This record gives sequence, structure tokens and C-alpha cells, in this order.
Amino acid sequence: MGQPESGDEAAADPARAGQGVWIEAAPELCGGGEEEDAGLPGHCSHCPGGRAPGRGGMAEIDKEKTCPGLGLFYTMLSALFFSVASLFLKMIEDVHSVEASAFRCVFQMTFILPGLIYYKTGFLGPKGKRVILLFRGLLGSSAMILLYYAYQVMPLADATVITFSSPVFTSLLAWIFLKEKYSPWDLLFTLFAITGVVLIARPPFLFGSKVAGIEGSYTDHLKGTIAALSSAIFAAATFVILRKVGKSVHYFLSIWYYAVIGLLVCIIALFIMDVWTLPHCGKDRFLLILIGLFGLGGQIFLTKGLQIEKAGPVSIMKTMDVVFAFIFQILFLNHLPTWWTVGGAFCVVASSSGTVLRKWRQSLKEAKQTEI
Repeated sequence: MGQPESGDEAAADPARAGQGVWIEAAPELCGGGEEEDAGLPGHCSHCPGGRAPGRGGMAEIDKEKTCPGLGLFYTMLSALFFSVASLFLKMIEDVHSVEASAFRCVFQMTFILPGLIYYKTGFLGPKGKRVILLFRGLLGSSAMILLYYAYQVMPLADATVITFSSPVFTSLLAWIFLKEKYSPWDLLFTLFAITGVVLIARPPFLFGSKVAGIEGSYTDHLKGTIAALSSAIFAAATFVILRKVGKSVHYFLSIWYYAVIGLLVCIIALFIMDVWTLPHCGKDRFLLILIGLFGLGGQIFLTKGLQIEKAGPVSIMKTMDVVFAFIFQILFLNHLPTWWTVGGAFCVVASSSGTVLRKWRQSLKEAKQTEI
């Protein structure tokens, strides 16, 4: 929950959501905004010659004027909602993480289904895209299940920080599979993120046999670290798949695959592990409902933020997830983070933020070259 929802928020592209928001030609090309002058379709008073680039003078824009910073405020609310949902997951006592993931998938399906019907996307998608959508759903749902497991067996802040290494792995996988540029800076950010994960995991062969500041046994802490890191890598793979698919598939359909396949995976895993059980107390049932609602609310606010704000600032503001995780862990779980965790958080957040800022600067440079 603390991370970008295992790739489903990355699919929250307003151009694919049928919102009519112009982002095709990179909003950075327009210095003042995308709104049109009254009665002049495709006309933008902020652009050279009064013509917005890439529109051809015919496209109508539905985007309304918004107050400055509203997109970042939505993103902060999203981080708060995701962190609250993660806190509730930590507070559940008798429900396995896989079962909690299944409930989350049911909520996702329930609220996505009307959107599929409204946009008439169908339930399977284009024939040529079904296999890749299948992999998207499998990787995305696996990332969610692993993240939920990490939340339950290790400190909340530790798991949240590790999942924030996802942008670094996205750059690495995009270089391998999409042949995107991978510079020495990207390598440095990757090494920095791995250093942060090591500081949080604190393996005994480096830090000695007595490891302080963990929940339960070190074995569970190590399992949680591996699960959180695997979740970050799977989420990165999901982002790469979504980038490969592009805008040829409606993002509602992408989330639908994520929820349906995730539910099937959870059901199979629950039968194999034989841990399926209804919550024994009303508290756990109530918390499961809240997890679904706050998770959905976080996704909605993040989508709104991406619709009216550039991806770079939104990604930076998403680091508030880490801040909220530390605050909640101290206030509600009575668990003070160690200086190792703080140092690891600095390494991971700095590397992820550096990756995002570098990609954002590249997109701005490419947009200016296109304008020229």
C-alpha cells in the first residue's frame, strides 16, 4: 500500500482514462497551461502563435483550471491514505496477508467493473495484448501480496522504505528489456538503493549476531526484507510492461487484470497453505473493510494528482509515504526506528528521488527539442 500500488497507479494515465486531458505532446511544452481561449478550439494563449502544439487546432480540452499545488495536495492525501491502510494491516491480528490481499482485490474489482461497462472496454482486451496483460496482472498482484506479507512481519517503516526502491529497478529493467538509456548516474542510484536495503536488513555477517530494532525474530525480518524487495522489483517489472503496452489499452482494463488475477492467485495460495478463515472478531473484519476503502481512496487521489500535475513532482511528493510510515510506527505501534533504518531510508529515498528527477529533466529536455 505504501508503494505505488504495485503498478496500478502507474497505469493511472488520464489520456487512457478517457478524461479528455491533453498530455500527448508533453504539457511541459506549454508554459502556462492547457486551457483554451474562449471559442477557439485548440488555441492556447500561452503557446507561440496561440496554437497549442500537437493538437492540430481541433481537439477540445476538458481540463478545468485548478489552483496551484492542488495536484501535489491530492498526492499527499494519497500518501496519507495508503499509509493509513498499511497501518490497519499491521493492526490485524488473525488474518493472513494473502487473505487481506484477496479482500483488496475484491474491492478493486467491485469499483472497476462499472468503469469497464461505462467505457465499453470489454473484459479481455485486444487479442494482441492479452498475454502481456496477463503478465501485468500476475506481476502486479504478486507485488501486492509480497508487500502485504512484508508489512505483517517487519516494521512498517522498514517495509515502506524498501518498496520505494522501485523506480531504481524500473530504470534497470527498462534498460534491459526496452533498450532505454542507462547512464552511470542510474548505476549510482541503483547501488545507493541497494545500500539502503542492506542497512535496513542488517545481515548478521555484516552487523553481527545481535540485531536490534526488529520485530520478532531475525528470520521473519529477513523474510520480510526479501518480500519487500521482491515486491519492489515486481512493481518495477509491472511499470515496464505498462510502458510497453502504452496507450493501446485502457488503464481500467489493466487494473481489472490486476484485480482478477490477484484474486485467483490469492485463492490458490490460500488453499495450498490452508490458512483461509473468516476473521474471528469484528475488529479484524472492520479493519479489512477500511483497508479496502483507504486503499481505493489513495488510488483515486493519486490518479487525480497525476491528472493535474506533472509526474516528476508527484513522484517526489509520494515520498510522504515514508514520512507517514515513520510517524505511524512511532505513534500507534510504539516502535522507534533505529538509526540504521533512518540511514537506509535516506539512501533509498535519495536514490529514488534522484532517478525520478533525472528522468523528469530528460523529458523536459526532449520536450524543448521537439518544440524547436
